[in-house]
This record gives sequence, structure tokens and C-alpha cells, in this order.
Amino acid sequence: MLFEITSLIAVSAAGAPADGTMQQSGDSGSPSFNPLAVLEFMSDTKEEAIAWLLSRIRAPQQAGGDGDGFLSMAECQYIIKHELETLRAKDETHVPGYSHAKLYPGKSIIRRLLSKGILIQMFPLHNKEELKRLSFSWYKKIKLSLQPLDKIRHYYGEGQALYFGFLEYFTFALVPMALLGVPYYMFDWEDYDKYVAFAVFNVVWCTIILELWKRSSATLAYHWGTLCRKKAFEEPRPGFHGVLGYNPVTDREEPLYPNAKRQLRIYLVSLPFVLLCLYLSLYVMMIYFQMEGWALSVHDQDPSFWTGVLIYIPSIIYAVVIEAMNLVYRYAAEFLTEWENHRLESSYQNHLVLKVLVFNFFNCFASLFYIAFVMQDMVLLSQSLATLLITSQILNQFMEAFLPYWLQRRRNKKMIRKVQKRRTPGDKELPLAEQVRLEADMSTYLGTFDDYLELFLLFGYVSLFSCVYPLAAVLVVLNNVTEVYSDAFKMCHVFKRPFADPAANIGVWQLAFETMSVIAVVTNCALIGMSPQVKAYFPESETQLILWTVAIEHGLLAFKFILTFLIPDVPKHIQIKLARLEFESLEALKKKVNRLVWIL
Repeated sequence: MLFEITSLIAVSAAGAPADGTMQQSGDSGSPSFNPLAVLEFMSDTKEEAIAWLLSRIRAPQQAGGDGDGFLSMAECQYIIKHELETLRAKDETHVPGYSHAKLYPGKSIIRRLLSKGILIQMFPLHNKEELKRLSFSWYKKIKLSLQPLDKIRHYYGEGQALYFGFLEYFTFALVPMALLGVPYYMFDWEDYDKYVAFAVFNVVWCTIILELWKRSSATLAYHWGTLCRKKAFEEPRPGFHGVLGYNPVTDREEPLYPNAKRQLRIYLVSLPFVLLCLYLSLYVMMIYFQMEGWALSVHDQDPSFWTGVLIYIPSIIYAVVIEAMNLVYRYAAEFLTEWENHRLESSYQNHLVLKVLVFNFFNCFASLFYIAFVMQDMVLLSQSLATLLITSQILNQFMEAFLPYWLQRRRNKKMIRKVQKRRTPGDKELPLAEQVRLEADMSTYLGTFDDYLELFLLFGYVSLFSCVYPLAAVLVVLNNVTEVYSDAFKMCHVFKRPFADPAANIGVWQLAFETMSVIAVVTNCALIGMSPQVKAYFPESETQLILWTVAIEHGLLAFKFILTFLIPDVPKHIQIKLARLEFESLEALKKKVNRLVWIL
């Protein structure tokens, strides 16, 4: 169903399309109207363009049920988004009323409207009653209990629910490491050789938790019905462009772009740019070490409270610079990946994730590796890790929670005052038209990319170097607990409701975390080999020490990969249920075939 609110169009999945203009009072002309998504146009958009888009939206629709009891609200909104994004031009040459907005057969209509500024945005609407119930069970009541993942999945979809499920799992997995790290810190075990046991624990911990998460993720996906979800045939990305040609697979005309040209862009432009950024990051790191050396020399010449504080200033400045560089690089990576013109969304995401992870890993951890293995200064490594970790957490909480909340409150105040002036004394709820306008002005949620990236970096800090700063796990646990509540609040009240993202797992991020765990095994083995306690066993031959360290590291990596095969990704009871479901499906098919044969 569709209705218009000045420059807004709301779309509902309930029933057949219905015409009608939404009045300011909020009367939709249909008592059962329940809008799920909104398209916002420019205030001066020409009527003929809106009428044309409405006709294209209505064209393939058929009357049907609203899906209550069968589809969740998130699934209904995902279907609407898919249908809108797959609207493609047929024989139109341009958008009606806008001769400069050229169209050709196969071109994404929504993408063209967005790129030309005719369509401002497209977003799903919140359901006030469901949101209120979800908020109460999720974050409004401080309690020691698990998150309502089923409710999150029902309201936001599997992609969001799996992120919060992983955040919860990661937090609980850190508890043993945090409990082990507290006595190290409380008893002030400054002697580095005492950290060997902690490094051994890190190696085992980072290997096991990721394998167990696969099983936990499979259990959740089975419960939500997405575990065996087959990857659908991918349509070209809305942003994909090229010369119109014939696709032999789909048997239709669509944009074609030479793969050789894309590879040239990747290897001749994107790759050199990434290498240049890595060089700049290395250059900034060397400036940091010069500042650190200056601060230490000042403290050595005149030890005092203030010079003791000065020692931490370079690390704090460097942590802020790292966050700023990560932010700027993220925009550059998105621009380059878009410019590479990937045909499929999965290919686009994989290239973007690879660019961002490589730079963020180098930018955040290069200085720690340099201190650990070149300078071999474990006291400085501990101080730098603590400063980087604490500063990055403070900045992330400010940027992700407090700043968006403050900006949103400022935006909402003016709108709420206008609404209150127009409301009658008997109105208890916000009229639908005003709710749409209020949500249209909210910030846009950009997906779980940044959330997973933050967890990836925290996982790196803990798994790589926490043996020299045992409180790292404690700080990450505290950060994750506040992250649950701040992310929940943002999702419910700061950002627009995002479209659902059907998922069976955390996707490419699983591979990213597993890669980090392999690096953690190598790093912790190297730190163990450098410890005075281990060196005492090889007083005469450093070569023997290196060989033994490499041999143990290879053995642990082999053990890690053996565990990958020994621990099934899907629990046994779920495998049995899936096999039974497949058997029953085949039996039902056989009975149907036999019945048809008997009738014939």
C-alpha cells in the first residue's frame, strides 16, 4: 500500500495497493494501513516523476495477506527494499520531468533517483509499540541477563541479531581472561617472565573461542531458519554501471563492465594508494617514537609528577591521530571501492573490508609490534597498549554514543515543538505523519561494519599483547557491557530503523577474526621465546631458541587447524534435525509424485 505525505511516500506490505493522500491529521483513509517503509523526495519534486514511480511500484504488485504470523516485520521491510531496488528501467529514456536523469533498459530506477538528488532517502519505519516493548527488555532495565536476541531478530533482522549475539558471546568469552588478569595486576607482577603463562593461555583461548562461536552461531541461525539459506542469485549492485549489453545467464540486457579494466583500477590505483597510506602511517608512527623519546628524556632529567604525566601524552596524541587516520581512510576506501565498479554487492563488501582491515591493523598495531620485537621494551609496550586501548575506547564511546545522541536531541527539539503546537489536548500519540517526518530527520545507521571493526581491533589488542598488560581483558569487558547498552539505545532512539539483512553467520568477519587468531598464535609464541625465563634454557645458543620457538609455533598452528576439523561447526543435535527435515521433505515429495502417477 502507498500514501503520500507532501514529499514522502510510505509503503506497506499489507493488502493491495491503495490510492489516497495522507492528510496532516494522520488519517490514511484505511483503518488497517500499517506503513513499513518511507521514500523521501525533494520538496519541489515534480508530480509527474512521483506518479511515474508509483505506477512502476504498483505494476508488479498483487493483492495478498499481510504476513502476520508468517513473516516478521523485519522480513516484510526487507522484501519491500528488495522490490524497490530491483525496479529497473524498461523503455524509458529519462525520469519524467527530469531530462537530465537519463535511463536505459536495465538501469536501477531507485539508484538513478538517489544519484540525481530527486529521491533523498529510503528507510523503514519504527513500530512504536514493538519498539517500546523491545527497549524495555533490552536496555531500559539494568539486569544481569542475556539479550533478547529473538526479539532483536524479529524487529531488526538476523544480521543485527547476530552482531549483538557475537558481542554478547565475545564478552562472556573474555571473562576467564579477565579473571586471570586481575591477580597479575593486583600483585604487581612486573617481572616479564611471569607473563609466559598468560601468553600460553592467550594461544589456547583465541583458538577455542572462535570454533565454539561457529557452533553458537549455527544454533541461532537454525532457530531463526537461516542456517540452510541458499545464497540467491545476485543481481548487479544498484551502483554498478557500464555499457549496455546482453547477459547470457539472465537472457536480458544489463550494464557490462570489462573485468580487465576493473583489475587495472585495483592494481594500478587502489593498491598503490593503500601502500601510500601504510607508508604515511609508518611515518606518523616514527614521529610518535621521537615524541616518546623526548618525553622519557625530560622525565629522566627531572623526575616529578608532571613529567610522569608527560610520559603518557605522546601515546594519547598518537591514539587520537590513529582514530582520525582510520576515519579519513575509511571514506577514501569507500570511494575507491565504489570507483572500482564491482558488479556484485558481495564483491564490493569483500574488497572494502580487505582495504579497511589491512590499514586499520597496520595503523593500530604497527607501533606495538615495533616496541615488542625491535625495541624489546616490555615496560613501554605495556604503557603504550594501556594508553592506546583506553584512549580508543573513550573516543569510540564519545563518537558512537554521546555525540549522535546530543546531535539527535538538538534536531528533535525543533520538530517536537512544532508537533506539540499542532496537537490537540486529547492526542496521546504522535500522529503518523509527524512520526514519519521525525524519523526522516534522524541519523542514518550505516550497518554493522564499524561495529564489527571495533570488536576486531579489541580482539587484536587482547589476543596479541594482553600478556604484557593483563588488565586489557578487564577493560574490554567493561567496554563491551557499555557497548551493549549504548548500541541498543542508538538503534532504538538515535538512528533510523535499518532495513533487515538476512544472514546465517557473521560473514567475512569470521575469516577476519580467525586470521587475527593465527597472528596471535605467532605473536604470543615470539613473546614467550623472548622471555628471560625461556632464554635461561638456551644460554649458549640463540639459534636453538629460535628453532624451538618456531617449532612450537608451527605445532600450535597445526593443533589449531586440527581443532577446526575436530570441532563440528554445526552441533550434532542440529545436524540430526536438518537430516530429518531433509528426509521428511523427500518422503513428502515421493508421496506427491506417487499420487500424481496414480491419478494419471
